[in-house]
Amino acid sequence: MAQAALAAQGTTLGLIFGDQLDPRSALFEELDPNRDVLWMAEVHSEQTHSSRMRSLVCLTAMRHFRDRLTPNWSLDYTELSEQVDIFETALQQAIDRHRPQRLCAVLPGDQALHRRLQRLAASQNLPIQWLPDTHFISRPGEFRQWLQGRKVPRMEHWYRYLRKDRNLLMQTNGQPLGDQWNFDKANRKAFGKDGPDPLPSPQSFPMDAISKSVIADLKHVCPTQPGHEPQAEALPWPVTPEQAQVALDDFIRHRLPWFGDYQDAIWLGEPWLYHARLSSALNLKLLSPLQAIQAAENAYHSGNAPLNAVEGFIRQILGWREYIRGLYWSHRALWQSLTHTDDPGALNATADLPDLYWHGRTHMACLQDALQPVLTHGYGHHIQRLMVTGLFALLWGVQPRQIHQWYGAMYVDAVDWVEVPNTLGMSQYADGGLVGSKPYIASGAYIDRMSNACQHCRYRPKLAVDNPAKNHQACPFTTLYWDFVARHESLLAQNPRLGMQVKNWQRKTATEQTAIRTQAQSLRQHPNNL
Repeated sequence: MAQAALAAQGTTLGLIFGDQLDPRSALFEELDPNRDVLWMAEVHSEQTHSSRMRSLVCLTAMRHFRDRLTPNWSLDYTELSEQVDIFETALQQAIDRHRPQRLCAVLPGDQALHRRLQRLAASQNLPIQWLPDTHFISRPGEFRQWLQGRKVPRMEHWYRYLRKDRNLLMQTNGQPLGDQWNFDKANRKAFGKDGPDPLPSPQSFPMDAISKSVIADLKHVCPTQPGHEPQAEALPWPVTPEQAQVALDDFIRHRLPWFGDYQDAIWLGEPWLYHARLSSALNLKLLSPLQAIQAAENAYHSGNAPLNAVEGFIRQILGWREYIRGLYWSHRALWQSLTHTDDPGALNATADLPDLYWHGRTHMACLQDALQPVLTHGYGHHIQRLMVTGLFALLWGVQPRQIHQWYGAMYVDAVDWVEVPNTLGMSQYADGGLVGSKPYIASGAYIDRMSNACQHCRYRPKLAVDNPAKNHQACPFTTLYWDFVARHESLLAQNPRLGMQVKNWQRKTATEQTAIRTQAQSLRQHPNNL
């Protein structure tokens, strides 16, 4: 174990969690390297609900961060090979070794972990100091203050507030560049029949001794993790701040100019397209959000990227990322109920998650194509998450905790504060409309319009019911879409953006409606045949 058992009078034990690998952390300003001890731990229980790639990236990044700290700090570090099961055990052992007078940590990105550490500190009669996470753009308490008096908060309003206040993509007259706040309508292009132009090779980083040691430890300690076993000689994800900067530079140079136009497009066999792939680096704190935003803004001002691309990228970070974190901490009881109980959520969703999410085998071309990079790389771009894997779970009616556990386990960028509201709010509408203004539902026709998947699929996107005479099979997305509209007719009718879909359902004959509901029931009875 890499540790130094300092027992000096007045020692503080500084806690660093796996998603706090920030070289500029407030913890380093608060503590004294000549007196205090830092603590980090790889615990077994955290890997049992994590995919192979997610654990590989997180633990490799943690060990690199450890090696960055050890020349200047006393560090108590527990490796996975020591097979300590939970954080409390690892921390209790460190407390016994160092006998600190207090604990100190940056606020973690997981409210359950926050509660557990509060309980442990109280049981030891140790004060614990929580520092603000200065990685984020919004200041402590700023979101809660902004939220006051808003009955229905919306991301767009928060985004505009931050842009004005931080002077990002703004003109000197106080108006946004381009005289509009967002360019969503320009960012919905699909690829033509020939698909995307030749794409640049995705940035990757050679496996080193640390990553190989993590692979060996995971094979020994956690042999049954979900996901495919990493095979490549390189990681698609940065694991140090220096690598994160390389990944950012690569995106700005090779992908950002086309990101805006095609950010909602899908093409079979092309998981990366023009997406940044920076979310894991941001969420591990290897890269600061302002670094990414300023790099994109500079690309616009230097003429290297169009405004619609730059604004769309910045909105994902300044808008959604900061907004989602604010909603996570301001609505703790809601998320606690949805993630730690059998609460079916606002849509009364009680179905089990189909096994195909874990093994990736399905006849639905779009869903299989979306699942393979998740299983292999721990990745899916935002439109695959919302409108393929998330959409199918929404239409299927998956119980919120089950779909949360899948997203939280499988994606390399999954941290509780960002995964929970995105999954259970934006994707699944389990929160009843706190995050999103409506359930994001669509039939196979949407996937057909935005991708080439339906051209390579046994199912017909326009069909909701099989046509045996022509040997045509209905698309499960389309069948389940209409079934969803039928099951939630009264709720959807109240939403001005979805009322037309209800009317379209009501225009169908009783015979058509019965056939669709019967087909949907058959799908649910045979999930392994999808």
